[in-house]
Amino acid sequence: MGLERLFSICVVGIVPAWLLLIFAPNWKWTQKINGGYIPSILLAIVYTFLILIFWRDSAGDFSSLAGVSRTFQTPGILLAGWVHYLAFDLIIGTWELQDSQKRAIPHAFLIPCLVLTFLLGPMGFLTYILLRTVWIFAVRPAKADL
Repeated sequence: MGLERLFSICVVGIVPAWLLLIFAPNWKWTQKINGGYIPSILLAIVYTFLILIFWRDSAGDFSSLAGVSRTFQTPGILLAGWVHYLAFDLIIGTWELQDSQKRAIPHAFLIPCLVLTFLLGPMGFLTYILLRTVWIFAVRPAKADL
């Protein structure tokens, strides 16, 4: 299988997990699939194989920006980096959902955070942390006083 095909499979294959987080957060299969980290585990397997196969072809290192740039010039390592993002962003999105449910944050407030986490990882995580902080310290105590 070519790297382009594997890229497409990973990108398209992860979309249903995100759709479950956004549109079916309380469905038992969302909890079983994403809560069990099944999609991220599958991506971790792909990542591991890519690293094992292509690492020796990489001429870079992680000691400088130039070294990192050389590392990701190897297409198999570039794909591994992208799969790494896909897996970890989904883990963060799953945590955001679980944490928001524990804190009774309305799901409508979470959806923008999930979309940002899917598209821009750390920005979505930061957005959720801000939402969570406002909810814990400003919104929730005000509701408790009523």
